[in-house]
This record gives sequence, structure tokens and C-alpha cells, in this order.
Amino acid sequence: MGFARTCSVALVGVEGVVVEVQADLEPGVAAFTLVGLPDKTLVESRDRVRAALVNSGAEWPQKKLTVGLSPASVPKSGSGFDLAVAVAVLGAAERVDPAVIADLLLIGELGLDGRVRPVRGILPAVLAAAEAGYRRVVVAQQSAAEAALVPEVSVLGVRSLRQLIAVLTDGEVPDEGPPDAFGRPDAMTAGLVVPGAGLGTGLASGGYGASGLPDLADVAGQHGARRALEVAAAGGHHLFLTGPPGAGKTMLAERLPGIMPPLTRRDSLEVTAVHSVAGILPPGEPLITTAPYCAPHHSATMQSLVGGGNGLPRPGAVSLAHRGVLFKKFSG
Repeated sequence: MGFARTCSVALVGVEGVVVEVQADLEPGVAAFTLVGLPDKTLVESRDRVRAALVNSGAEWPQKKLTVGLSPASVPKSGSGFDLAVAVAVLGAAERVDPAVIADLLLIGELGLDGRVRPVRGILPAVLAAAEAGYRRVVVAQQSAAEAALVPEVSVLGVRSLRQLIAVLTDGEVPDEGPPDAFGRPDAMTAGLVVPGAGLGTGLASGGYGASGLPDLADVAGQHGARRALEVAAAGGHHLFLTGPPGAGKTMLAERLPGIMPPLTRRDSLEVTAVHSVAGILPPGEPLITTAPYCAPHHSATMQSLVGGGNGLPRPGAVSLAHRGVLFKKFSG
């Protein structure tokens, strides 16, 4: 009989809830049971974890295996629990020391070959882990820079389950190839990432001005409209632009983020967390430091504006424009 536990995070909107992943091995007919209110995506992790472990050189335990996700009252979804489930099984099978993984928090999807792939919502998940007192986090290598934005948390970015097993058992870390087509390229190898390293410069959408945002200085004339933009940016006011097509409403709105003050550290983390859950963080730029700009089409549905969806709710245009500019056109 073997027992081990480790932790992961379930996302509820843009908030994270720490989940304890428990694995129990008992004599009996070989079976794999997953309990704790998992959705279909998470139930399928049984097959992914089994294949990943076998293809990583670990022996699959031929016993009755039960994996529990606690608290059981919180719905769990997504493939980000794969890595935690695999490590908990290794601990129960005494392939790794259960005491080493007890205070470890793991987030990542496993490929059938044992590769660790990134998932959405890494930043809010690590923020929830830090608030719960966890200080060691393991994520996919491509997500390590995003996770390292959270202060006082040591982040280990791994490319494969083989690398993680080697780190946990003090073995020689194998050299894996670059991330596959499902991951963003990154030059980091397995190892601790210093918190705060690899920060980006924020959203770049236009290539104008020092901040990479469209520059209001490019606008000729429009003195009244420019004055209105400056007042709105300085005081955080709403702005109503009216005029015939071609008057320059969209051009002016696109340049409003460029004259807004840079986001504070707290605001940057809030905005980045929302974009992380939506899965639209720019590659190589884990931290958004400038006011975001979102301009949904005038025919956009209410769901696309406010967000929602089955399972894990996705942010809508209103949330994506948090701390920034939401430009909505009206027809008629």
C-alpha cells in the first residue's frame, strides 16, 4: 500500500483554488479511478498520464490506483492537472520520495511521449499558490517566465516528465529537444528561474512611439478630439466619439492607450492574469505593462462582450480591456 500527495490549481474564472492531488495504491485488480468532480477533459488525463509515465521510462503500478482531487466540492477542468497526477502516482509507487513532493505545486499538460506542454492561466494559478503559502512551483518550460512574475516563488520549468523525475531523484537531467509545435519557443532549460526575470515590455500593436503603441503625435489637426482624449486619459473618464465614417474615430481611439500612464505592478498582474486565462499573452512577453486596447466588432454578441462559456469561463471583451480601453462601435 502506498500513498502520496502533491498540489495543483483549479481556475474559477480568473481566480485560482489550490487543489490537493492524492494518490493511493492498494492490492487488487489493476484499475485507475479519478474522483473529485473532474470534467471530461480531466477524466481523459488517466490515459495521458499512463502513457506519459510508461514512455518516460517509469513502470506503471499494477495495483488498484485511486487519485482524489480535494476539495471535492470545487469543479475541476482542463489538462493542467496531468503533471500533478503523474507525480502523485510516482510518489505512491515510491518512484520518488513522497516527502519531497508534498509541498510541491505542479501545473502542466502531458503529451503521450512525456513532454510537458503549457496551459492557460499560469499567472493566476501561481498567484493563488503563493497566497496559500506554496513556494515551489513546477510548470512547462514555456510558461516559466510567466510563473516567475510572482515574487517569492521558486519556479522550475521542465520540458518533459523525464527531466522532472531526474530533478526529484537527484539524477542526471536529460537533454530534451526544443519545445514542439504546441509550445512557444524558449531558450530556458530545466532549472530554477529567478523571480522577475524575463519580463516583457507589454503589448505592442502598431509599432509607433517609444512604447510600441500608435502615437497621438501622428494625428494632424483634430485639436478638439485630441483635447478630449487627453482629458479622458488623465481623469479616467468615459469618451463618446461621434461623426461620419472616415472622421478618424477609430484612429483616435487606437491612440488613447499610448497617452495613458503605465500600469502599476499590481495592475499589470491583474491585466496579465486575465489575458493568461484567455490564452492570448504575446509570446516572449509574459507581463503586460501598458493599457490594453480591445475593439470588438459592432455585431459582437453579448457573450463575446461579457464572457462566459461551459466549464472554465472565458473572459470577454470587457474583461480583456480591464485597466485599458474598450472601443465599441455602434451602427445605425
